[in-house]
Amino acid sequence: MPSAPPKHEISRENRVVVTVLVIAAFVVILNETIMNVALPRLMAELSVDASTVQWLATAFMLTMSVVIPTTGFVLQRLTTRTVYLLAMGLFSAGTLLAALAPGFGVLLLARVVQASGTAIMMPLLMTSVLTLIPVARRGQVMGTVSIVISVAPAVGPTLSGLILQFFSWRFMFLTVLPIAVAALVFGASKLRGAPEGEKPRLDLLSVVLSVPAFGGVVYGLSQLGGEGSGGPGPVLPLVVGAVALAAFVLRQLALQKSGSPLLDLRAFAHPMYTIATALLMVGMMALFGMVILLPLYLQQLRGLDTLSTGLLLLPGGLVMGLLAPTVGKWFDRVGPLPLTLTGTSLITAVLFAFSFLAPDTSVWLVLGLHVVMSLGLALLFTPTFTSGLNPLPRRLYSHGSAILSTLQQVAGAAGTALLVAVMASTAHSAASTLPSADAAMAGFRAAFLVAGAAGAAAVVLAAFLRNRPSLEDDHGSPAAGPDAEVTTETPAETTPRG
Repeated sequence: MPSAPPKHEISRENRVVVTVLVIAAFVVILNETIMNVALPRLMAELSVDASTVQWLATAFMLTMSVVIPTTGFVLQRLTTRTVYLLAMGLFSAGTLLAALAPGFGVLLLARVVQASGTAIMMPLLMTSVLTLIPVARRGQVMGTVSIVISVAPAVGPTLSGLILQFFSWRFMFLTVLPIAVAALVFGASKLRGAPEGEKPRLDLLSVVLSVPAFGGVVYGLSQLGGEGSGGPGPVLPLVVGAVALAAFVLRQLALQKSGSPLLDLRAFAHPMYTIATALLMVGMMALFGMVILLPLYLQQLRGLDTLSTGLLLLPGGLVMGLLAPTVGKWFDRVGPLPLTLTGTSLITAVLFAFSFLAPDTSVWLVLGLHVVMSLGLALLFTPTFTSGLNPLPRRLYSHGSAILSTLQQVAGAAGTALLVAVMASTAHSAASTLPSADAAMAGFRAAFLVAGAAGAAAVVLAAFLRNRPSLEDDHGSPAAGPDAEVTTETPAETTPRG
């Protein structure tokens, strides 16, 4: 009895470690959305069009989708302190480069460097929480982490809007840089730890194939709305991407038998995981498409300044972040179906409502719709993520999480590229018969209609989602089955609910 309480206590050292990682994660996640409000300003100052400037967001997500699958290898090979220094070092270097960028090309490169650090930081945070926090206290800590991760993207546009109202766009990075450097120095003095367990081999061919596989598809989508700028057009990159993706999948299937796959695709043998993955991809397409299109609409057609745009988008983001812990409690009580059906229905309804926007639509109506859509996203993400990972056996947890994280980034990038391409293509076609403002409005409406169609598909998928916990006994051993393996793990302290 006397030894029981300490078992559930979080040591002072572990509290410091998690606090440092959460602060660093807040900074790097905030940075992911800080550019969105600034895109119209950058289009004017750097002399680029909408299809080009959106690559500042697309390249960021693409880089994360390529780096995230390798983080399992990095975390097992290096100490916590080394991985942290690598992540924050890359992020800080990219932030400094962005602040000093003389043109669009260097700014794009800086975003890629920033994304490399961000991609390492997120798995490091999640892995450290699972490693350092007792199971009895993990829910409380994960709730805090969830709030931070959700609120940071909402604060990003508001912070950048405030900065852009009074300063150059470079101050978006000059403001973040001292915080990032301080987190780097503080973490370097507090973090330590050694790698544990098996050290898998990194398959370089898989990493090489992942670049054209994901990059080719998204680049091809981004070119669908091109206007004959002399590039390769959409067909070639889409074909290259599809071929590379097929080769990547075949490589992973082969490595399942002979080595360590970069992504273990046996996770897709679980139907609920597959449905959840598809749902999360649609949700990310809607989320990132919205955060790209709405600022463009509000500034180009409604005439709002950057600060007003950021403030208008803040309430919806806060709703999505602050509801995350409550939605988790609802999930434990009623399961995923009522939540995801409600969430996808709200998302779809709002996206179709956005397709009826006009240049004189009240900003209060836009604010209300944005809050309702954020509520729908909150009801979708937490239950879908949990229901997707619950069916997986322990040996697939890391791979299932990596696949989800990777495909979410690819879906966000593809959604952004596709919706901007539809908007640009429709506006260009309508420009020959309509005034410029009406042609631009036609582009926004077409993009939101496409997003609404994707939302309707998500409603159908949500109807099939159920919570199916893994067939493991209370000792953490998989139940007998076609691919069951005997493991010798410590007894589980909790069993999945739902």
